[in-house]
Amino acid sequence: MLLRFAVREGGPNPDLNTNLANIIEQCRSKSMPKASIEAAIKGVGKGKNSLYLLYEARGPGGSALLIEVLTDNAKRAYQEIRLILSRSGAQMCEGARHSFDKKGVITVSGRDSQQRPVALEQALELAIEAGAQDVWEEEDEEERAVLKFVCEVASLHQVRAKLDARGLQSLSAALEFIPNTRVQLSEEAMEQASQLLATLGDSQEVMRVYDNIE
Repeated sequence: MLLRFAVREGGPNPDLNTNLANIIEQCRSKSMPKASIEAAIKGVGKGKNSLYLLYEARGPGGSALLIEVLTDNAKRAYQEIRLILSRSGAQMCEGARHSFDKKGVITVSGRDSQQRPVALEQALELAIEAGAQDVWEEEDEEERAVLKFVCEVASLHQVRAKLDARGLQSLSAALEFIPNTRVQLSEEAMEQASQLLATLGDSQEVMRVYDNIE
């Protein structure tokens, strides 16, 4: 659905549609077949129009949630998300957005172009050289080491190009919501939050959920 939405917003040519190009790269990094990507792009216009929605919510323990949704029925999506939240003691609310900053995020392989491991200390130096604001280590869905470089939205592609020029292997570049404040939860609240995030993730219309849980 995200591919189709990007095409409707900016056209089917990834050379002219930066958002589409980024999403295609993310799909490829997750081993999505080329034929499936092309079919999704060509299928635009044959189905219903999709709407991008961002819901703000207050979760267990006072945590803040941002829920990205792509749907062809805004009323249905709102009712579904509200029901999921209420069952976990959470609720829709205004103001959760203030707990996040929108940033550019470049995901880089944990190995450079020569297949050598990239240490975090080295990544920090490269972040400074490339103009990134921060970097940290994570594991991807296949438990492979990756590095996340964070920068200002306007600098996303410039920073990515500089990282690639310095021998790193960028996997994707996208805009994400990064928490600017975090909350610690009790064991009970953490369990509730984990169940809530899992349930939201199971919804076919939820693209991504951001939280500020420490």
